[in-house]
Amino acid sequence: MNRRDFFLTCGALVVGPRTMWAQAPAASPADRWVQFRGSPSLTGVSLTTIAPAPKLAWAWEGGEAFDSSAAIADGVVYVGTATGELVAIGLADGQLRWRYKAGEAIGESSPTVANGLVFIGDLIGVVHAVRIADGKPAWTFQTKSEIKSSPVVVGDVLLMGSYDGTLYGLDAATGKQVWAYPTENYVHGTPCVVNGVAHFAGCDEIFHAVDVKTGKERLNTSATAYTGASVAMVNGVAYFGTFDNQVLALDLVSRKVLWRYEHPERKFPFYSSAAVVDGTVVLGGRDRMVHALDAKTGKARWTYMTRARIDSSPAIAGGRAYVGSNDGRFYAIDLATGKVVWEHDEGAAMSASPALAAGRIVIGSTAGRLLCFT
Repeated sequence: MNRRDFFLTCGALVVGPRTMWAQAPAASPADRWVQFRGSPSLTGVSLTTIAPAPKLAWAWEGGEAFDSSAAIADGVVYVGTATGELVAIGLADGQLRWRYKAGEAIGESSPTVANGLVFIGDLIGVVHAVRIADGKPAWTFQTKSEIKSSPVVVGDVLLMGSYDGTLYGLDAATGKQVWAYPTENYVHGTPCVVNGVAHFAGCDEIFHAVDVKTGKERLNTSATAYTGASVAMVNGVAYFGTFDNQVLALDLVSRKVLWRYEHPERKFPFYSSAAVVDGTVVLGGRDRMVHALDAKTGKARWTYMTRARIDSSPAIAGGRAYVGSNDGRFYAIDLATGKVVWEHDEGAAMSASPALAAGRIVIGSTAGRLLCFT
């Protein structure tokens, strides 16, 4: 190695760890919400503009519960149902475009749209790729257990976690397995992808980082507790709640927990995935509260108490957090003040997470209604 190459290599070693996770603020485009949490970094933020007091535009009757959260692309809503169907519904008119029969049921796995296909997992462990043009199957892939994680597409690789303890990398066009990354427990959360690396806090209490192309481990460190939530990531810091009743900010360079948040009185798990915007972390708790935390310090900025636990993950647009509660209500909360500025009483638990695009909000209820507000 010559002198120039030596210093270039040393320089890469010095700046590499920090720049590896550097990223621009990740928000979903105004007209699309193509996957769970809107974008691969799972920040839950949309650039769309929502009316101050949204009106119900339509409600589609799905027959049974919606635990799956919607994806929106090119004026079509895609969502999975407890009856085991993936459905495509017009965003503007609420009319069914097509329905595809997957397994016996689709749980929390939420669809992802890419390259003319929509992908989803079911509770019998099958990954489905369906053509968006006509709802016909393109391919399927069988894992060894149920799927509650949501797929993420990065280039030509589809990522999917399974309760068989594995994160799979599949060829998105053919469904052929490219690699498999094993863990010691369920892979429940959806992988958060930044700069070609997939991150998730597993049910094995380990925080994993995996190279998307090769499936090789890039990082393995303690997540401190059993974790069901997905990770949101901004500039090398991962934010997530745990079943140990805490929210963590984990610095991926130092592998150290920057802060832990725990409510001083109410000790309940966090199942909701965090949204992160402008230095604020927002998520729901099984303590019935929406929590807004300072991203640097972990100090509570505000909390809002609903009437039941919150498993829904907040979505953010225009300075408001939109989130469902198992109390049967859907809330819009002002990010600055923590005040509810609008709500809809559906009368059935809303554990799915909202999708925001084209000035509309789409969310399903456990009573089997898919709602669109504008």
